[in-house]
Formats: sequence, structure tokens, C-alpha cells
Amino acid sequence: MEFSSKLLEKAVNEMAQLPGIGKRTALRLMLHLLKQPSEQTQYLSQALSTMRDEIKFCVNCHNISDVDVCEICSNTSRNKKIICVVEDVRDVMAIENTNQFKGLYHVLGGKISPIDGVGPSQLNISTLVDKVKSGSVEEIIFALSSTMEGDTTNFYVFKQLKDFNVKTSTIARGIAVGDELEYADEVTLGRSIVQRVPFESSLKNI
Repeated sequence: MEFSSKLLEKAVNEMAQLPGIGKRTALRLMLHLLKQPSEQTQYLSQALSTMRDEIKFCVNCHNISDVDVCEICSNTSRNKKIICVVEDVRDVMAIENTNQFKGLYHVLGGKISPIDGVGPSQLNISTLVDKVKSGSVEEIIFALSSTMEGDTTNFYVFKQLKDFNVKTSTIARGIAVGDELEYADEVTLGRSIVQRVPFESSLKNI
């Protein structure tokens, strides 16, 4: 791809590093920005810079937040005895959109994947175990994607919790095997939360 401007080429190359955006899409976006008032580009630039510098991760659940404790964890109407374990913040958003879950979340920050160099120590597993150790949690819901890595992570966390007096369940397999949670439609995902099953029962299907 030939550019008549080095400035445009650099902007396109930077934009093309984002997931799902190739150079042609990046070029289209950059040309669109050039047609907009300069203030619009400044607003976008400032929003991105502010987000990157000021966004926080909740000290309780590791969800993204503007403050130390996210709105979900600080909501007194949520059931703090039930924790839904998810891979990342996109899954929190997906489940919240179903309006079917009123407990709290715990964001692992990924899933165990040796081929990608991701081990248990790189995930937020120890803080989940600490929560269960405190005795304030009655149920853990595993809501990771139905992939080999997701099932491996579920099983590893389950083994860490099996000696504690806590109920473990997993979302019903209304989510097709191999599907990522964030792409499930809201009705199917909502039913999977409501119709969750004991985690031990899910092991028979692995």
C-alpha cells in the first residue's frame, strides 16, 4: 500500500495494530478523521489518553472501573455470597446485559493456555481462593468459554477450592462447545446463568 504522506502512513500503521482492523480499514478510519473538524480528533485523542492513564481495576473483582471499587461490588443490592468467575471484562458486560445475575464477579484476566505461555500464576486465581477462604462466599459459578482452555481453567480453579465449604456450579451448556462467551446472544447466556448445574456434573462431559 503506497502513501503520499508519511504522517498518514504512520497513523494507519498504528491503527492497524488494533485487533480486527487491517490496513484498509485503518486507512478508511484515518481518512474519515481527516474529513472531520479538528476538535473531533482532539476529543477522541483525549478520551483515549484519559482512559489509558486513569482507568482502574477493581480491588475486589478485577473488573475495569473509574474508582478503586467498581459499581457492581459497591452495589449493596447485589448478593455478595455468589461469585461468577469469568475470563475478562467483556464477559462481565455480556452477563450484565442479560439482567439474570445479581451476584458479584471475579475476573481472572485470561485462561490457562500453555501454548500461549499463560499459566495459573499469571491469572487472578489466588485472590479468588482468598475470598473463599474468608468464609463469606456460598457459591462459585464458573462462566468461562466452552473451549479446551476454558475447561482446563475451570478444572484448575475447582481443584483449588474443593477443600473449602463452597458450592461450585457452571453455566448450562446452552453455550455451544468452542464458543466465546462474549458472542453468545443475551437470551441464551441468561438462561445458562439461571439454569447452571453443579460443576462436578459438568466434569462427566469433558
